[in-house]
Amino acid sequence: MLPGSGIRVLRVSSSWAACRSIATSSRRSSDALFQHRDTPYNNPKIPFSFTPENAKRAEEIISYYPPQYKKAAVIPLLDLSQRQNKGWTSISVMNYVAKLLELPPMRVYEVATFYTMFNREPIGDNFVQVCTTTPCMLRGSTEILDTVVSHLNLKKPGETTKDGKFTVIEVECQGACSNAPMLVVGDDFYEDLTPASTKKILDSFAKGQKPKPGPQSGRHTSENSAGLTALTSKPYGPGEFCQEEFR
Repeated sequence: MLPGSGIRVLRVSSSWAACRSIATSSRRSSDALFQHRDTPYNNPKIPFSFTPENAKRAEEIISYYPPQYKKAAVIPLLDLSQRQNKGWTSISVMNYVAKLLELPPMRVYEVATFYTMFNREPIGDNFVQVCTTTPCMLRGSTEILDTVVSHLNLKKPGETTKDGKFTVIEVECQGACSNAPMLVVGDDFYEDLTPASTKKILDSFAKGQKPKPGPQSGRHTSENSAGLTALTSKPYGPGEFCQEEFR
């Protein structure tokens, strides 16, 4: 107690205080996502424009918005451009979309660098995204990720195979938690995975084939894998259990 203050002071032993060090981590900087540096494969001099088919599709997308708000089409147009540009968004792609929407290029750069679905570097023919968020982790996603990396002879996620067929990354929730663990290849979900089924899927893509998407365990969608536990009896039809005059 401090004299005359009414304040009680908590005394902490020096031995306890000595073991309560503050954890810190080293500072690491990265400009991979936010800053552009011209390279032989990614610079403004490389031309990009929509194919006639995609140009027509872009006009349709822009028509969904009032003329004064056509800038709202930036995300679907970036997606359309990325699909045409072999799965990645180059500086030429962003500049083209900015010109099409009559926007300052910076407004498009802001969107492309914020959303992780826009790939800022070239990717392989098959873009493999392995979910490792909590539900998938609890169901064995770490083993699935390790299986993908080792089976494709990669060192870690974020790399592309030497033959250019696969790029593998680790991602957050893909929205298929009830079918965990899962991964995405292109636009297709592959769910209820095991190391064996994961290798089978990768081998099919390596051969140029496309395995059937969805659950790999025999389930049709997200039904209980143990079978029905409720609503097992025949549902009654119209009129049953009603008074005679209402049948």
